[in-house]
Amino acid sequence: MKNMKLLSMFLLLAFFSMNCNSEGNDMSEKKTVYNFTAKNIDGETINLSDYKGKVLLIVNTASECGMTPQYEGLQEIYAKYKDQGFEVLAFPCNQFGGQEPGDSKDIKEFCSTKFSTTFPLFDKIDVNGENSHPLYVYLKSEQSGLVTDDIKWNFTKFLIGKDGVPINRYAPQTTPAKIAPDIEKELNS
Repeated sequence: MKNMKLLSMFLLLAFFSMNCNSEGNDMSEKKTVYNFTAKNIDGETINLSDYKGKVLLIVNTASECGMTPQYEGLQEIYAKYKDQGFEVLAFPCNQFGGQEPGDSKDIKEFCSTKFSTTFPLFDKIDVNGENSHPLYVYLKSEQSGLVTDDIKWNFTKFLIGKDGVPINRYAPQTTPAKIAPDIEKELNS
């Protein structure tokens, strides 16, 4: 009986010890957007750690959406704040009504000719479902949606602080101009 109690206590102590150690490791290695890579529109792998120390606005975009004119607003805030340490990172996505049917070449040409975009464009990705890009899995886990964590539509936006941690999530209808005060606040922090 004594041996059984000792064995039970030993196993319980070992279990708690293992859990405490793994939790400690997770906490010391907090994830940020800098832990991820993504292919840019030209197919090159980009380490998001290249953007360390900058305020980021990460947006899932589409070329044939009613909100596509937001590209203009994204370009305006990018031009206004880029010299202060701000970047817009656009991730085209075809998961919402098939509104981004083109390939990388089509998307790049559309954005540059129709909206004269100069901010970084990335390769088309999934933002929901089993093929969701790991960056978006992380973003959604850090900034919950209103009803579900899934991205609801094109032009959902995530504001990322200089430390690489998501600060806020904005609905698709929130225009870039409405986010400008939050961008300024982060740039000045």
